[in-house]
Amino acid sequence: MANKALVGEKVGMTQVWDEDNRVVPVTVLRVRPNRVVQVKTTERDGYSALQVTFGHREEHKLTRPEAGHFESANVQPGIRLVELRLDDVSEYEVGQELTVETLAGEGHVDVTSVSKGKGFVGVMKRHNFKGHSASHGAHKVHRKPGAIGQCATPSRVFKGRKMPGRMGNQKTTTQNLVVVEADAERELLLVKGSVPGPTGATVLIRNAVKRSG
Repeated sequence: MANKALVGEKVGMTQVWDEDNRVVPVTVLRVRPNRVVQVKTTERDGYSALQVTFGHREEHKLTRPEAGHFESANVQPGIRLVELRLDDVSEYEVGQELTVETLAGEGHVDVTSVSKGKGFVGVMKRHNFKGHSASHGAHKVHRKPGAIGQCATPSRVFKGRKMPGRMGNQKTTTQNLVVVEADAERELLLVKGSVPGPTGATVLIRNAVKRSG
């Protein structure tokens, strides 16, 4: 599990040049200060985590439970509440602000978000099937999956068969993305490559858990 994490927003993709004058494709993540609303510990809650918020939200738009939660923590209401699962939360306290500088020293990060929804798609797009031949008697079956099981025995289609269906719109994590730049003044974090989700998506950024050193 991670020991550092932040919540940000996906701004989009661009490119920068490295020291060798090579083009590096990067994704721009906006990381506004994360305010700690609640600290959850293993002794009290069964697991360790931080509940944080970011941005600003008008109080009259909050429900009573939400308003009471922010008021009891004495934290200014934010756009939404997000829980960050961490190994150790002993160094954090309610009201503390976490900025992009938290991950400035990290060489690699993992980014989690909800991927773009593609709707109902066929097997060629969803599972990378080859498809049928385009000639020699093939009639309106060019993008169909073909046989999906036996006939009389067992008289059913096995579970897990790759079939057409909804694609995307699921929680996805891209691991070991290189941190290109962390700009605390502009509240931006630049990571090499692409991250899941559309522009404006809420993303969870944490230090790479499968990389040592």
